Amino acid sequence: MTDALELDYAIKKAGLNRPKIAKVLGISMMSLFNKIHNRTEFKASEIAALKQALHLSNEQRDKIFFAHDVDVKSTKED
Repeated sequence: MTDALELDYAIKKAGLNRPKIAKVLGISMMSLFNKIHNRTEFKASEIAALKQALHLSNEQRDKIFFAHDVDVKSTKED
C-alpha cells in the first residue's frame, strides 16, 4: 500500500506538486489520485521514476510504496 502522507511530504520536500508528478509519470491527475489513495497500484516503472524525481533513498521508497500499516485517514479522499 502507498503511504499517502509520506508521499505528499516527499513531493513537497522536493519542491513539486501533484500536477507536476502526474506529468513526470505521464498520467492524468485522476490516475495519480487513484494510485495515491490505493485504488490502483503504482507500476514498478512509476515507482522508479518517482524515486529519481523525489530523490528518495531505497528506505524512503520502501516506506512510501510498500507500507504495511497505513493510517486510514491518509487514504481518504481530499
